[in-house]
Amino acid sequence: MTFRNKGACSAAALFIFTSGSAALADVTPEQVWQDWQEYLEGFGYSVEASEAKSGDTLTVSDITLEIDMPEDQGSASIALDEVLLRDNGDGTVRVSFPESMPMVIVGTGPEGETVKTELDYRTSEFEMSVAGDPDDMTYDYSAASMTVALTGVEAEGEAVEIGAASMTANDVAGTSRMVTGDMRDVFQTFSAGPVTYTLDVTDPEEGGRVLASGGYESVRFEGTGMLPPDIGSDDMAAMLEAGFSMDGRFTFETGTSEFNFENDDAPMKGSTQSRSGTLDIAMNSEQLHYGAAAQEVQIEIEGAGLPFPVELAMQTLALDLTGPVSEGEEPQDFAGAFTLADFTMSEMLWAIFDPGQELPRDPATLVIDLSGKAKLLFDLLDPEQIEAMEESDATPGELNALTLNDLTLRLAGAELTGAGDFTFDNDDLESFDGMPAPEGTLDLKLVGGNTLLDKLIAIGILPQEQASGMRMMMGLFARPGAGEDELNSTIEVTADGQVLANGQRIK
Repeated sequence: MTFRNKGACSAAALFIFTSGSAALADVTPEQVWQDWQEYLEGFGYSVEASEAKSGDTLTVSDITLEIDMPEDQGSASIALDEVLLRDNGDGTVRVSFPESMPMVIVGTGPEGETVKTELDYRTSEFEMSVAGDPDDMTYDYSAASMTVALTGVEAEGEAVEIGAASMTANDVAGTSRMVTGDMRDVFQTFSAGPVTYTLDVTDPEEGGRVLASGGYESVRFEGTGMLPPDIGSDDMAAMLEAGFSMDGRFTFETGTSEFNFENDDAPMKGSTQSRSGTLDIAMNSEQLHYGAAAQEVQIEIEGAGLPFPVELAMQTLALDLTGPVSEGEEPQDFAGAFTLADFTMSEMLWAIFDPGQELPRDPATLVIDLSGKAKLLFDLLDPEQIEAMEESDATPGELNALTLNDLTLRLAGAELTGAGDFTFDNDDLESFDGMPAPEGTLDLKLVGGNTLLDKLIAIGILPQEQASGMRMMMGLFARPGAGEDELNSTIEVTADGQVLANGQRIK
């Protein structure tokens, strides 16, 4: 029997084909295959295949999955020769895939040319079992390895020799549960390690070459999602409006990388290393959250433009962002934080501007933690609204409140800390030259500032006249604190537009 279903995405297909759902009822091969079709159809794929039943085994062959890329950027397809779904006789189904599954992505290049990229998705010792019932399936899977490798690139029908690229995950194990109803609820776990990648690519026009390799000792993912039916993944705004949501976390242990950029102008090579890290992604109709962090990071770089190798290290490097994605009548929460903790650099770098070691070599730290409320005046993930906003002079949003939860800067023996809280009047754009009028207070504390100025003068970085001007400004905006070389400042903006520094009006 041959069939064709229309729908609209490529990672989703590999997910359903090599991941998986669990209950204690019976499930049949036909029900598993039907579930795959509905899942892929809901994501916007067209699916072509033939199926035949022999004994306890359903054979699905000549499978082709195709999807149109967003914004007319081409299409992607996956071809599988044969998938076997075997009834185990105990209410579960065993799934077998071919060891090699080719993928083809046809897109549009930067100059409008048609570009075809061919990939090969390979597995070794892959096993999958499905249990549950038609509305609640759990897929348990494992593999000795999974590899995605670049096998070819064509531009306008002509082969382009650009090199090789591949990624391999070893010792793979995972579980995926899918519960279908008005929505499709997905619960996933995945682990692998080590995970490695290699890249050897040459620019066919310019001749530059990029070599890179690296990986992670172990990788783990845990996540959940809610998928609305019959809405293609190319329309994210519609998916969110229909109830789409996701929340997932990747973690890794011991990440390493090496890279080498070979070209005539500025060759460069280097390496990175980190002990562990996380990547958090969450999205629903109200908010988008992104968080990334790495611990014990080391970076080494050398190249033609550098007089010597550059060595950098930091205990923590982290970024965390949360904000609204949809237009709303009421202000919505947002937050952003950046952390660079215990940053150090090699003595060779210090020696460029401080060979006499006047400045303390204490690790530097920068922390900025903000939160607040804002009103978004368009849907952030709607391409048509984004384009209309870019072509107009309309304001994309309104800032209603901003809180500085933490400002910490420790550098060369000095420390600046601060916290503050402001609200904004978007009806008053005159008091502060087009900016919504703020009202609130900012408290700042500087320890070691004058000592740092003296040292910067001593090593010749800061001229005496500029330092004198800076001391005068600190005298106007700050007051002496209780400790040695300590300055405190309270900046207040009142409802009538006055700006006060420690009670003294400066505007």
